[in-house]
Amino acid sequence: MNITHHIINNHLLSGTMEVGREIGLRIDQTLTQDATGTMAYLQFEAMGIAKVKTGLSVSYVDHNTLQTGFENADDHRFLQSIAAKHGIHFSRPGTGICHQVHLERFGIPGQTLIGSDSHTPTAGGLGMLAFGAGGLDVACAMAGQPFYITMPKIVEVHLTGKLKDWVSAKDVILELLRQLSVKGGRGKIFEFSGPGVKTLSVPERATITNMGAELGATTSIFPSDEVTKHFFAQQKRASSWKELVPGPAATYDEKITIDMGALEPLIALPHSPDNVKKIKTVAGTAVQQVAIGSCTNSSLADLMLVAHMLKGKKVHPSVSLVISPGSQQVLVMLAQSGMLADIIASGARILECACGPCIGMGQAPSSGAVSLRTFNRNFEGRSGTKDAQVYLCSPHVAVAAALAGEIVDPRNFFGAEPSIQVPSTFFVDQSSIYAPSKSPTKTDIHRGPNITALPLFPPMADRIAGTVLLTVGDNITTDHIMPAGAKVLPLRSNLPAIAEHTFAPVDKDFAARAKKAGGGVIVAGDNYGQGSSREHAALAPRYLGVTAVIAKSFARIHLANLINFGIVPLTFANPADYTTIEQGAVLEMNDLMATIKNNGAIKASVAGTKKVILLQLSLTDRQKELLFAGGLLNWIKAQSPEKK
Repeated sequence: MNITHHIINNHLLSGTMEVGREIGLRIDQTLTQDATGTMAYLQFEAMGIAKVKTGLSVSYVDHNTLQTGFENADDHRFLQSIAAKHGIHFSRPGTGICHQVHLERFGIPGQTLIGSDSHTPTAGGLGMLAFGAGGLDVACAMAGQPFYITMPKIVEVHLTGKLKDWVSAKDVILELLRQLSVKGGRGKIFEFSGPGVKTLSVPERATITNMGAELGATTSIFPSDEVTKHFFAQQKRASSWKELVPGPAATYDEKITIDMGALEPLIALPHSPDNVKKIKTVAGTAVQQVAIGSCTNSSLADLMLVAHMLKGKKVHPSVSLVISPGSQQVLVMLAQSGMLADIIASGARILECACGPCIGMGQAPSSGAVSLRTFNRNFEGRSGTKDAQVYLCSPHVAVAAALAGEIVDPRNFFGAEPSIQVPSTFFVDQSSIYAPSKSPTKTDIHRGPNITALPLFPPMADRIAGTVLLTVGDNITTDHIMPAGAKVLPLRSNLPAIAEHTFAPVDKDFAARAKKAGGGVIVAGDNYGQGSSREHAALAPRYLGVTAVIAKSFARIHLANLINFGIVPLTFANPADYTTIEQGAVLEMNDLMATIKNNGAIKASVAGTKKVILLQLSLTDRQKELLFAGGLLNWIKAQSPEKK
């Protein structure tokens, strides 16, 4: 078997490993972050389960750390108290970014992990089968339910050669994005192999698996080998390591070969991670901001390199350089080594160990600014500045631009790349990650006034008749549907309030129009819902009365979230019909229950015309039950799960 099949086989609870068939997996670990976690734990509470049934569940606070009002601080108290009560570890604000800390402290090769964050596949860098998912799916896993996915194709990414000076692991994943696009990984798991693998450290591997999410991939994974073993020894977790490599006769559905020795520095231009060009094609572009960090490039090795490059130099007067260490461990070790002083002396600004600018939580660029970021997404407006031009690049390219004041090829700007010697033993202090309470029945849950009750949605109706509230194009992201940033993120536990921001980046009048119409339908192009796992991008439209989305195709996580909240995800039988539906049209679909049960074609008639559009709905029997019930939570309640 290949590595992926080996792990799936060991965790398979239902289904068979046939591509395109639904499978249910046993989940060993879960993680949440605070932007999605509050809702996930409210959903877990609603299931009536006293204690999580996973081997390990961790609640991280790393997104909503900018406390401009009471909302975020209140949510943090709620998260800490509910974790203590229900058997969940709690990583307090400042401890670090969930994916970086999970690599350091909790990831285990060969185990399964799901997280309410689309970049959970970061843990694939050490040999975990890790999936991003909606918060409700994570809540179900904590309650002991299987995690369901469609069995994907397994793609072997065969790495040969070795990265040259000033070329990084970031360039490996940017090259994959250049080749395949943001939808090229749909229905696929990328498994990395070949002689080039052993030349990459675990943090470098994690950079690649992290941004596999931008391919639309189900997940990505590396072997657990001697390099992984060394990482676990550094983290003083040697007993958690196990070897996990493909069998000698392992087979794959597809294969891609990348010669790492042939790569050169790459950069993703605005406004998509797959808009990738060679650095030399944009050299000379003036830069106003550089941001280094995020869950993609904030490891100790990354920032040691940054420190070496900045030592004795000054940030260009026209550039604001901000740096977010990935964890408390990284920050302490930089301070102990003296490298933090080198970074600060250059004129860089040190931010806290959190997602920060990546999620639009502060450090918005100036109007029209060019911002180079070592992050994973550069969607329009995500930075907090609508007209900012955000580029994605490696730390090598980022530091060079911060010093030069413009985009430069680091191969021409510096001499030989410095050799970074990462310590053989890391600073380990887990005191800011709190274990669950030993007296859970005596633990009170703190609820601030911003935390509202979960809404109750009715079962699916047999007839859908509604106005087309909005038509949108291809590659609509969850940032388009439900924006992030310092204004909106604090409302994640208050559905009525956050629903007012639905589709705000696309159409500021959407929420008001939806409420006036009493709900309706959304029409979209290809790859609808790509990007973040945020279930609010389904939950808020459902709250506003959206009953169906008709698209050419859907991104994996968002499709699951739509079903989880009872929104019917339809696709065009003839994609050309997409152009014939205008905003404001009234669609009518009848006899839905029987048609869906029998896998029939759904007919949508356009009021006032003779036009009938054929639609498709390809669902498993389980997914049909969820839709009929009005969503996953309704379905679970109907099953009367044990309440132990």
